[in-house]
Amino acid sequence: MPDIQPTVLVLTALPLEYAAIRAHVVERKERVHRDGTRVEVGRLTSTSWHVTLAELGMGAERAGVLTTQLIDWLRPEAVLFVGVAGSLKDDIEIGDVVVGTQVYEIHGGKQTPEGFLVRPKALPGSHALEQAARSAVRDMPGVRAHFLPIATGDVVLADAESELARFLRRSYNDAGAIETEGSGALQAAHLSGRLNALVIRGISDRADAGKHQADASGSQQRAAEHAAAVTVAVLHKHRPREGSSDSEEEPQGATYGGDHIDFRGGTFHGPVTGKADHLLRGQSGAHSLT
Repeated sequence: MPDIQPTVLVLTALPLEYAAIRAHVVERKERVHRDGTRVEVGRLTSTSWHVTLAELGMGAERAGVLTTQLIDWLRPEAVLFVGVAGSLKDDIEIGDVVVGTQVYEIHGGKQTPEGFLVRPKALPGSHALEQAARSAVRDMPGVRAHFLPIATGDVVLADAESELARFLRRSYNDAGAIETEGSGALQAAHLSGRLNALVIRGISDRADAGKHQADASGSQQRAAEHAAAVTVAVLHKHRPREGSSDSEEEPQGATYGGDHIDFRGGTFHGPVTGKADHLLRGQSGAHSLT
């Protein structure tokens, strides 16, 4: 068993993204994985969630490897990758938030003499978390949210007229934002089994030549704070699954239900023997339960 068991894992790439979500988490304590990865564990006030924060650095491959490590160690119920991104749509403005209905890994394909043939790879965001987000943002008049696919590539796009920008418009024309980690985190969550995961990104630039000026104006800070606010609102809506360590405790000891005895929550040392009378069949027997 891991030495800590948080409920939700919130991942970021950059320090300012980490700081924006950290401001909402109280009673933080640092934990260190045996391989050196550091996280902070705390509580999200007014909820039953225990939150683990991690700053992973940039890149989808790095995000995938470290997310897998953290999932194996911490066994969370949900994973959220939260941070900033560039807009791919004229109507998605700086400060808006894009919630990833799915995430594209944009570099998959085959180069042929006829050109580059796209082999799309996409993973959906968690339906439950997406629904929580749709509900939450209705009561957030200060934040404009968009529910669209997000493109992930190991490149920072700062030229709207580049070949990459044209490629995105041609092959992933419904994507609302571009970033560099989401597909790695979602792939790790997907391969780990039944694990809710979602990417939430605040828009800090328009993925064009004005990126440097936008960043210098403080747009990244604003975008990170809006993405963090939506994340917190999502976790206020979404509940830990039934039976988790954060749900209401079950009664201790054994309870009887028909032909079965429920020992969940009880503590026993050695074998337990139960006797059952099968009156309808005129038989009786004893069963050893360990």
